[in-house]
Amino acid sequence: MKKQLFLLLVVSAVLLQCSFFANAISLEQAIQQRTSNVQVKGTGTVIRLLKDDNRGSRHQKFILKLASNKTILIAHNIDLAPRINAISTGDIIAFYGEYEWNNKGGVVHWTHHDPNGHHIGGWLKHNGTTYQ
Repeated sequence: MKKQLFLLLVVSAVLLQCSFFANAISLEQAIQQRTSNVQVKGTGTVIRLLKDDNRGSRHQKFILKLASNKTILIAHNIDLAPRINAISTGDIIAFYGEYEWNNKGGVVHWTHHDPNGHHIGGWLKHNGTTYQ
C-alpha cells in the first residue's frame, strides 16, 4: 500500500510539472503575438548591464540580445535567488521565466524559485552555474 501511494505521488508530481511546461510557448511567438504571463525559455547575449532596481523586491537587471536581433529585459529577483556577480557584456545567458510583452521587446521575470510553491520556478544559467 505504501509503495502504491508513493508511486501515485511521484506520477502526480511529474504530470503537474509537465502541465506547467505544456503552457510554455516559444519566446519568438510571445513577442510576435504580444503575449504576456507565459513561461518562456531562451538564450541571449548580454548587451547592457543596468542598475539594480531596489524598490520593493530587489532585482538585478540587464538586457539580452536574442539570435533574432530582438532585445529583452531580464529582471532577476535577488531577494529570492543569488545575484550573478561575474556578469559582463558579451556573456551568454540562458533563461527560463515568465514573459511580459511591452513595446521595447518585453521583460522576463520569475527567474527564481517560488518559496510559496504557487508559481513555476524559473532560472538563469551563466558560465555553467544555475541561479534560481
